[in-house]
Amino acid sequence: MPDKRPRPPTVRLRRLAAELRKLRAESGLTREDVTARTGINEATLYRIERSRARPQKRTLVSLLDLYQADDRARADLLALQSGSNDQGWLRPYHSELPEEYTAYIGFEAEARTVRNYESLFVPGLAQTEPYASAVVKGVLPMASQKEVAQRVQARMERQAVLTKERPLQLWAIVDEAALRRTVGGRDVMRGQARHLLDLMAEPHVTFQVIPFEQGAHAGMTGSFVHMDFPDADDPELVYLDTPAGDLFLESEAEIRRYKSMFEHLQAVALGPNDSADLLAMVAAAKD
Repeated sequence: MPDKRPRPPTVRLRRLAAELRKLRAESGLTREDVTARTGINEATLYRIERSRARPQKRTLVSLLDLYQADDRARADLLALQSGSNDQGWLRPYHSELPEEYTAYIGFEAEARTVRNYESLFVPGLAQTEPYASAVVKGVLPMASQKEVAQRVQARMERQAVLTKERPLQLWAIVDEAALRRTVGGRDVMRGQARHLLDLMAEPHVTFQVIPFEQGAHAGMTGSFVHMDFPDADDPELVYLDTPAGDLFLESEAEIRRYKSMFEHLQAVALGPNDSADLLAMVAAAKD
């Protein structure tokens, strides 16, 4: 017999649902209010907002009109609706948008577990403000002071997921290069190393380092993030930050490949205790 289970929501449909929930909340409207003003069935609206149903275009337009969505939001959400059945999503890079508007942050805030491998940077959730500022200035040399400040503030605000009542489970692995590259100066790197040691004391944070002497390893092809979610109906995601924009992968084959890669990196990295010893060396390094 054919499998009659409903197809899991795609990453685009999940983002569309989240943005519609956000717009309704910003409008100060309940679902009952929306039903009264648009005629959209309340149960249908609930399913749309929980990414369990794809809204028809006319339904989406009615909601966007009611919420007084601006032109950019309207165009983005209509594009999500039209491609909401497609797996995978490359979200083009927009240099004028501050980091808090990226779709990745929305998924990160909803995730139960984040497994993050970084080859050149300390993971964003573990960055100190001076380190984050130096990274943004270095990666975006043409950014204004205001743009740098916006991005750093967004990065700091993201870290609230580690201190909320049910904190995000973070497992981060970095290449030793991320600790040895002097970002912002020696004092900044010493402070960053001490901050990582403090984070490692938390039961929901695991941090490992792949030492230089390990040689070639699977992570040398680039950084990635694997996320899973509390709701079993929300499939796992893999996120890649590319020069072209945010790339979200969701096919079972892609998820298996990156999960296997992360498991390999766990095996070749120093254990948490040895990683802490290496961090302590960085924190105590003299100029």
